[in-house]
Amino acid sequence: MTATSRFTLTRALPANATASALASDVTQGLTRFPKTLPPKWFYDARGSELFEQITALPVYYPTRGESWILQDSAPEIARLTGARTLVELGSGSSYKTRLLLDALGTPLTYVPVDVSESALAEAGHALLADHPGVTVHALVADFQHELPLPPCPEPKIIAFLGGTIGNLLPAERARFLASLRALLGPDDALLLGTDLVKDPATLVAAYDDPEGVTAAFNKNVLHVLNRELGADFDPDDFAHVAAWDSEREWIEMRLRARRALGAKLPGVDLSVDFQAGEELRTEVSAKFRRHGVRTELAAAGLRLHRWWTDPEHRFAVTLAVPAPVAP
Repeated sequence: MTATSRFTLTRALPANATASALASDVTQGLTRFPKTLPPKWFYDARGSELFEQITALPVYYPTRGESWILQDSAPEIARLTGARTLVELGSGSSYKTRLLLDALGTPLTYVPVDVSESALAEAGHALLADHPGVTVHALVADFQHELPLPPCPEPKIIAFLGGTIGNLLPAERARFLASLRALLGPDDALLLGTDLVKDPATLVAAYDDPEGVTAAFNKNVLHVLNRELGADFDPDDFAHVAAWDSEREWIEMRLRARRALGAKLPGVDLSVDFQAGEELRTEVSAKFRRHGVRTELAAAGLRLHRWWTDPEHRFAVTLAVPAPVAP
C-alpha cells in the first residue's frame, strides 16, 4: 500500500497477475476454434491512446452520448443516492466521473478500480488537484474477480460506465452483476452504462471508422503479444473486421488472416496456424434494450430505478438499487 494524506493506493493483485492472465488467455484462446482473445489486451499505453482517438471520431457516438447523459443527470443522481463514496470500475483516466464528483459534492471518497497502477496514480493525483474535498483510495484489482473494496463512507455508488458491460458474454454478465449486488448495502446503488440496439449501419460504422483508427486499435493486440510473449505476428497479415450479429444483438471485432500463416509465441511455448480467411475474435460488444437491462438486473437481485438516454436514444445510463428481498 502507498499513501499520502488524501491519496491511498492498495494493490489487490499479485505482481505477476497481468502476465499470468495474458498467458492463460492466449493459451486457451488461440488453441480453440474459433480463436478468441478478450478485449482487455488491447489496452497497453498505445492501445489506450488509440481508444482515446476513437472516442473523438464523428462515427463513435457512445462516449459523447454517455457524457451528455452524465452531465444532464448528475445532479439528479446525487439527489437520488446521497452518495458519500463513488466506486468506479475500470476507471482509466476517470474523465467522465468528474461530472459525478462535481455533483456529489464534498466530503467524498472516490475509489477508482483498475488493473493499471500507473493509470490509477496519474488519474488520482490529477483529480485531487481539481477536487480538494475528495479523498482517493485507488484499488489495483480486476473487477471481474473478487473485489475487496476498502472501508468507506456510506451510501456508495458503484459506477460501471462506457458500455463495458457489453464486452461480457451473457453468462459472464450474470455472474458479474450478481457479484456487484453482493457489494451493495441496502442504501447503495449501481450506475450502469449500456449501448443500445440501433440500426446496423450506425453500429458497424462506430467500429469500422474510415480513418482506420479502430483497425489499428484492433491490431494492437498483436503488438501486445509480440512484445509481451515474444510472438512474431505481422499485423499487416490481418484485416480488421467489424460485423453485426442480429441474432445475439452484438458487434464482433475480428482479425482475419489475409493468407495462410503461422506464428510462434515463445513466451507461452506455443505455435499457432491460421488458414487464409480464418478469423480471430477480439471483442464482443453487446447492445441492449431497456427490457433486457431490467431483466438482467432483476436476475441479479437489482431493480431498475432510473433510466436516462441521450437525445438520440443511442446510449443509456441506468441507476439500479438492491431489490427488496421477499419474506
